Amino acid sequence: MRVLLIGANGYLGRFVADRLLADPAVQLTALGRGDDADVRFDLASGSPGALTRFLDAVHPGVVINCAGATRGGARELTRHNTVAVATVCEALRRSGCGARLVQIGCGAEYGPSQPGSSTAEDAVPRPGGPYGVSKLAATELVLGSGLDAVVLRVFSPAGPGTPAGSPLGRLAEALRRAMQSGDGELKLGGLGVQRDFIDVRDVARAVHAASLSAAQGVINIGSGRAVRLRDAAAVLARVAGYGGTLHELDGPPGPMRSAIGHPRTEADLGAPVAYPYPDGCGSWQQADVRTARDRLGWRPRINLEESLADIWMEAACRI
Repeated sequence: MRVLLIGANGYLGRFVADRLLADPAVQLTALGRGDDADVRFDLASGSPGALTRFLDAVHPGVVINCAGATRGGARELTRHNTVAVATVCEALRRSGCGARLVQIGCGAEYGPSQPGSSTAEDAVPRPGGPYGVSKLAATELVLGSGLDAVVLRVFSPAGPGTPAGSPLGRLAEALRRAMQSGDGELKLGGLGVQRDFIDVRDVARAVHAASLSAAQGVINIGSGRAVRLRDAAAVLARVAGYGGTLHELDGPPGPMRSAIGHPRTEADLGAPVAYPYPDGCGSWQQADVRTARDRLGWRPRINLEESLADIWMEAACRI
């Protein structure tokens, strides 16, 4: 099976590439903006015609799109998450390769949900921020393209390679600094939010399964269990061997800087503590993952403690 992987050097793409390379039946070609891609191409600025010519030359059976942006303003997010996907869909429509498209979506497309509930694929998406809006627009483009396509809505990925600027990455970095300086108390804020964490290696397994399946439409990829960020912080502290106290700063959510791992000054004491997750999904998110089980034969295998231990190992080695 010839597979074209777009975004192979990204957070998720690296693990998808590793998973595909481990399959002897897969012949992988990587397309991206970096020098180490097999083919350099910028989806946000490249033309569908140029991509069509490449597709006709390579003739993949599956195209997997892991590319995109998670940060930036609305214009940048739209370019990299929506315009880029429009380019992929148009190129596939023009091409004679007939490839199947596996698009990586995200749980932020759903927006806020009721605490205690599990969000299924038939929920009406109401994204609460520009990132979720840009990803939802991409999903709608894929679903309306007429292509053989599936969109995997990945909830909150965790595990090795977690960006240092992400909420879990910031928690690990805060612990590293506290242990390095011998601080017996670590002040953290915004830990009340609950998210459905899923290991990146399990995400890669889901992408692999989706590329081999005939499933179409939207499929949630998550653990099926919401975890409070303060509980994740406690697990991180345990696996790190931190003997100090985690002190949670109180305060309602607000549009101010995150207090994770940053000591507050006297001037900060009356300020609200921001959500560490600027995804527009409010205080709760939990995936209903029955469709992934039924249509892909997929279940998560790696528990959150293992994911957090890998995050800590990388943070501990950071100089």
